[in-house]
Amino acid sequence: MSQDKSNAVLSNSFVDLMTSLAVIFILLLCVSLNNVQEERQTTRNSVLAEMQSALKEFTAGGIEVKTDPKDPLGLLVLVPEDLLAFKLDRADISPAGDVFLRAFVPKLSTVVCSPKFSKEVNSIIVEGHTDSSGTDRHNWDLSQKRSMSVVRASLDILDDGGMREEKAAFLQLLSATGRGSAEPVKDTSGMENPSVSRRVIFKLRFRSIEQMPVLETVRTLRG
Repeated sequence: MSQDKSNAVLSNSFVDLMTSLAVIFILLLCVSLNNVQEERQTTRNSVLAEMQSALKEFTAGGIEVKTDPKDPLGLLVLVPEDLLAFKLDRADISPAGDVFLRAFVPKLSTVVCSPKFSKEVNSIIVEGHTDSSGTDRHNWDLSQKRSMSVVRASLDILDDGGMREEKAAFLQLLSATGRGSAEPVKDTSGMENPSVSRRVIFKLRFRSIEQMPVLETVRTLRG
């Protein structure tokens, strides 16, 4: 009987030990994952600083570079409609818009496609927005066409400038979407500001832990 009690005590002690080790492992894993996530955000902030510096000549025209309030790993480059100069109900790039993009896109790509950051960026979404005038269907269609025009023009500009590596990277990263009037910009009184609502946003998304290759994640967690 005493032997059975001794075995039971040893068994319980072993279970307690394994449980404690499992808890310690989980805690260490959580800390490591949190550190990796903080590193992702640090990378985003580094790109933010370099992007703001590279695009500072455009800030007077309304370009704004900021973190995405809806995504801790996101970065937004807001381009007001005035700089792209789309004609009413048209999606083709105007001569004035082409001049702007030829100055803007190479600087944007130089930062995004640099050896320092190219492996950190997971996607670039060109997102078109309209004001609330017109029907929802019309606005969605127009914003989608305008974002596609910006994507095509951006790739052509990189090609014309002999920036083949940047173009290849953009081909992997770029996509276009239209949001219509679903996300209007409002003034302090809560009313829509139509001219500000009409915009194109370059949304940069940096790789999360889940999107990192397994071996790279293991190396990062090991430090």
